[in-house]
Amino acid sequence: MKRALAAVVGVAFVFASAGLVGAQTPAPKPEDKKMEDKKDASMKKTPHHTAVGTVKTVGPDSVVVAGKAKGKDTEWTFALNDKTKLKKAGKDVTAKDLAVGDKVTVRYMDEGGKMTAMSVSASAGSKQAAKAKEEPAKK
Repeated sequence: MKRALAAVVGVAFVFASAGLVGAQTPAPKPEDKKMEDKKDASMKKTPHHTAVGTVKTVGPDSVVVAGKAKGKDTEWTFALNDKTKLKKAGKDVTAKDLAVGDKVTVRYMDEGGKMTAMSVSASAGSKQAAKAKEEPAKK
């Protein structure tokens, strides 16, 4: 009888120990998995850049902007596509509505050396730029 009781207590002890070991191992939380998925998605995104300057030339599929980068005068050529959002004075416009001399802020992505504009926000250029544009037309 003592042996049977000792065997039952021993088996119960083994199962209780296994249960405690299993309880100490934390199960992965669903939140942790979501955070890892978000990190992976954010790492795949291309970083956005911003350029500020003045429109030098504009075409239906590109715009050249003159400005300063790292203290030096520079020019950027940005590709425009059907996803590019163009605004002038807060209103949606098309590329033909942009004018030489307009001050612009361009948000763009650098895709393998090609700078593609995501958004172009313009304000009317200075009166001097408008006069300079009109004067050659008069002559």
